[in-house]
Amino acid sequence: MGESKPQIFTTREQQSFRDEINAARVDGAHRPGERSVSPLNRDPAVVGAMPARVRLRDITLRAIEALPGVVLSGDAKSAYLRLLVEAHVPEIVTAGARGRTVPELAADLELIKSADPATRVTCPLVFTAADLPGPAEAGYDAVQIWVPPWGRASCLYEGGVHATAWRGGDWRTLGLPEDRAGFVARAADLTKRARDLGLQVTAPLLMVSFLSLDGLLETCAELVAAGVNEIALFDGPGAMSPEALGHLVGVTKQHFPDVGVGVHPHNTFGLSVAAAVAAARAGADCIEVSVNGYCGGPGNADLAAATATFEAVYGVRTGIRHELLKPLSRAGEELTGYRIAYNHPITGDRVYNWGGMDFMTQEVAVDRLPHNAIAPAWSGSVVGTPITEVSGPFTMWDMLTELGFEPDRAGVERTLEAVMAEFRRRGQLLTDTEIRDIASGAQAAPAAEAGR
Repeated sequence: MGESKPQIFTTREQQSFRDEINAARVDGAHRPGERSVSPLNRDPAVVGAMPARVRLRDITLRAIEALPGVVLSGDAKSAYLRLLVEAHVPEIVTAGARGRTVPELAADLELIKSADPATRVTCPLVFTAADLPGPAEAGYDAVQIWVPPWGRASCLYEGGVHATAWRGGDWRTLGLPEDRAGFVARAADLTKRARDLGLQVTAPLLMVSFLSLDGLLETCAELVAAGVNEIALFDGPGAMSPEALGHLVGVTKQHFPDVGVGVHPHNTFGLSVAAAVAAARAGADCIEVSVNGYCGGPGNADLAAATATFEAVYGVRTGIRHELLKPLSRAGEELTGYRIAYNHPITGDRVYNWGGMDFMTQEVAVDRLPHNAIAPAWSGSVVGTPITEVSGPFTMWDMLTELGFEPDRAGVERTLEAVMAEFRRRGQLLTDTEIRDIASGAQAAPAAEAGR
């Protein structure tokens, strides 16, 4: 049998450390085995009033249509949708309806609703009356009728303009609105048509960073009069600070208290989740997110990071099954082929590993949440033991145990020396398989051979 790993601190010392650490914690902000965050996060005098609950709306399928090189297979998309519904994401925005038949649209609806009839399903990218019958017939709950940001300059975003020009035609004959009032009137008319078809309507106001407060309120007033269910503030360029987006939410809620307000923040400056928090604090009912933050541009608010921030940091309920966040992240990678960073918040493969230093890997004997503010298992993550250039013998001992060896002190020292030499020779870290091979050569006997 192998030796016992050398003990750094006595059992009594460990308990005294644990008692000291716990004395600095506050219930709620600390939940044993799950999270340990600052109690100031839960103090309204510090962070302001937060809602009891917020609704997250997943837009991954719509967002990845703009990812270069992504072609969705039916099986991958179906697997993603099932997992999304299993995770209790309350609302899903599918891919757009243009170019898809009613049976194709209905198939998405059937897959989602058969898993959870309560899931709200929304069709995006509605610009004309021709875009409405398909979603209505397929059984969608809602549509997003997008409201362009400007007047004539909004023609930049009209698909018919580009298609007509490509064919050599004059797009100016298409009868597009001449000013912002015309585009808003078009959206209001589409809203009425959608409501007549039994659809609920979200009206995304595009590029809200360009809207004056007067322009925002005038636009909202016309859309609300037309029967819109939700005004969504879309910050396409990610140009609004969390404070600015929160201010727009507050103004909108103040003037139109009976209409839902949603936000779509972008991660241009790494502030999308912070903007989501500010919006929720100001009264936003819905936050648009995507798995892994996928987006054709700088990124949306990441589903996992947003969920963890609301739930763990602020105590705001989302209803999301948080243990499925890592599986959802991996499903997103399979769906798109785009991999996330090793230290991506909440779901990165190495975000909880802390470089493999002995004092980091061994602190778990006292407490699992000094450095990790949230437990890896909370999101469905699993932590391995990393061996890096700064790893010591205690971390190597843990690694060898994970690899199936029964280590002893001499074997650990030989293995660590051999691994570090190989690091230097190659100029790179090693895989677990390569470390196992070195350990075998360093005469660290596998557990399977023990006692022979």
